[in-house]
Parts: sequence; structure tokens; C-alpha cells
Amino acid sequence: MEHNYPFTAIIGQEKMKLALILNLINPALGGVLIRGEKGTAKSTAVRGLTDLLEEVEVSEGCPFHCRPGHGELCASCREKQELPTTAYKRRVVELPVSSTEDRVVGSLSMEQAIKKGEKVFEPGLLAQANGNILYVDEINLLDDHIVDVLLDSAAMGVNTVEREGVSYSHPARFVLVGTMNPEEGDLRPQLLDRFGLVVEIRGEEDIKTLYSRTNKAEINQARITEKLDNVLIELGKVREAIDTLKTRPAKMWDKLIYGIIGAAAAALVSIIINGGI
Repeated sequence: MEHNYPFTAIIGQEKMKLALILNLINPALGGVLIRGEKGTAKSTAVRGLTDLLEEVEVSEGCPFHCRPGHGELCASCREKQELPTTAYKRRVVELPVSSTEDRVVGSLSMEQAIKKGEKVFEPGLLAQANGNILYVDEINLLDDHIVDVLLDSAAMGVNTVEREGVSYSHPARFVLVGTMNPEEGDLRPQLLDRFGLVVEIRGEEDIKTLYSRTNKAEINQARITEKLDNVLIELGKVREAIDTLKTRPAKMWDKLIYGIIGAAAAALVSIIINGGI
């Protein structure tokens, strides 16, 4: 099982965290692009959103995670008279920079079309991303055509694949999150304008100063055990903060950002720093 660093345990970067949470509350904002140097917790924050995503009811066996009563359904679900549902935990779907167009949008099996005359669609990453968060690290290094496809699908909520005169469409409603280091190249201005929010972040200099002044002397095993026990207690508080974020109404989120996140995370770092761990 994959474990991600808790979102609420990230110190500082309030603008980045606020932008991500706002997109969870209202996906219609149009996604977020996070620009910043290495080591500023960009990827850590995005992957940490997994714990904040709720469990929903989706159509059983549907590769697009269609949610009856929540937006457009795929062709297969529309044809069914009854739609049995199953629980599905929303997640963060990562798109590698090296992805091809077929891997992203999916493809039509020409072999099946030629041999059996059937239109068989092989889902891509956009199918997996429907109802989820689609994350692209180093989006500035992604092929421009792939970026265009992503932004178009995010804007329209539909992915359409056309091959050899045959077309197939399916729902593709997702929150697009991109991160990048401007030192490695920039996005074209017309692509930059397609993101609903753009956040510029820098390293937390205050935290670096605290670490530089921390006493690095060795401590005995008993003190290590004691401090680690305290860390586990604080991590339990962080988990409670995550559960609170998942259940509170959207109108309370801005208060939680500056309250629960700051208190739990600051306490955790204080224990680590003061203990010399």
C-alpha cells in the first residue's frame, strides 16, 4: 500500500495549499499550476491530497468511474437499465512526462474493428482520471500537443478519440494539477493562460534558519524513543485534522487552513527540532 506524506503536516506554503484545496472544493476553477524551485514540497503536497479525497459511489465495473446522478455517463452506462454501484476511493492519477498520446487519451483497437467489426476502446490515463485529480509533474517538459489535449479535456469534461474514421467519447472530468521548476523551462503563454490558478512558491527561509540553528549533538537512545513517541502522538493529531478536512463543509476550509494545518504541523516540527532528531 502506498503511503503519502500527510497534507496537513506540510509546513508553510499556504498559497499552494489554499489553491489545491480550492480546486478540491470547486473543480470548475480550472486546475492549478504550481511553479517553484526544487525542494519546495510541490509533489509532496499534491500526492498528499489523496487522504483528503472522499469515497464515492460509482457504476460497478465502469472503467470511467461514472457516478449515477452526477453528470454525464459513458455510453455503456447509459445503455444499462439498472446501474449497480460500488464504493470507490477517489485518488491522484499521475501522468508521466514520457507519456504518448495513445497512453493519455486511450486508443481504439483496430484489430478488433478489422477482425470482428467491433468498436473496442482501450482506456488511457484520462479514463482513469475521470472524477479524480490528474497530476503532471514537470508539466513544462511535457509535449505541447499532450498539454493541449489535457487542457481541452479538462475544459470540456469529455475526451474524444478518433482513429481511421471511428470515434469514441467518454466523460473526462478531473482537476488538473501541474508542477514545474521555471529553471528547467517555461510553458507557452497561451498554455499558461488555460490554468485557472497559478501559484509561485519559494523555499521557506525561516524553516531553513531554524534547522541551521538546531543543535545536532547526539542524544541517547532513551531520549530518541521518547521523542519518537511524541511524534507518533502528533501524527495522530494530523490524521484527525485530515479527517476533519474531509467532513467539514466547504465554507469552513479557509479557517482550517490557517488553524488545524498550522497548529498540528508546527507542533510536529517543533518536537523534531527541539529533540535534535
